[in-house]
Amino acid sequence: MRAWNPYDGDAWLDDVADALDDVPPAEDKVDDLALCLRGHLMQLVSIAISREADKRDERVTPLIARAREARESELPGDYPKAINQLRRMGWAVNELLDVLVEIGTLKQPDSLAQPATRKAAS
Repeated sequence: MRAWNPYDGDAWLDDVADALDDVPPAEDKVDDLALCLRGHLMQLVSIAISREADKRDERVTPLIARAREARESELPGDYPKAINQLRRMGWAVNELLDVLVEIGTLKQPDSLAQPATRKAAS
């Protein structure tokens, strides 16, 4: 059995931001970020399949396929190509997470929650 880290959408979004930022991660951080993104993709696919999200929304099946493809692709040794692969993985995490949150399969990351509306004092 594989040990999973608990779902932490905010940490996942931090990794996605690192992958998609205009300033790419330092070369010595690429392998670690790729490992994190692969783990997120594995968990997202597992969650989507186990909760039958594909039966609730037709967008899930192609996103699962894209996530699997991104996860299984080898990280190139060439830095610019490795950054492109990180970005593919980052987008795959972001898109699948967005849909799973939208259809209620996963909880929305706290950082994306709308602030509570306050009643005006009378």
